[in-house]
Amino acid sequence: MMEPMAEPWVLVDGAVEVSADAVAEALRARIADGKLESLLESPSGRTLFVVSNTERAMVMLLEYPGDPGEHAADPGAEDWSDGFVLSNGQADEYPDADTVPLDEALRIVRHILATGRPPADAAWVVDR
Repeated sequence: MMEPMAEPWVLVDGAVEVSADAVAEALRARIADGKLESLLESPSGRTLFVVSNTERAMVMLLEYPGDPGEHAADPGAEDWSDGFVLSNGQADEYPDADTVPLDEALRIVRHILATGRPPADAAWVVDR
């Protein structure tokens, strides 16, 4: 399998291309506006899904449609958090082990947009 490379990413809601340097600000603005779910897509068909409850976020990376994907993790976290509201109105609850603090989520997303892969020091779970 080839190593992923940096490629352009589009914030699907609004079809706006977003750079690695601007993605954290764009996602924070969406969260402040109550849009807790964000979907980014690349021309190669990769999808980056971020849903937040304003304090934590689930970050999932899918390589192709139907891919079980991979996600950021917080090993050792034992609680659950709720308030992850999807664009269809569904409110989800996730184990904290499957989400990360918002600042860490934004760091991970920025790195994926810049390099094509999660940071080496981020806890990451492959669900394939």
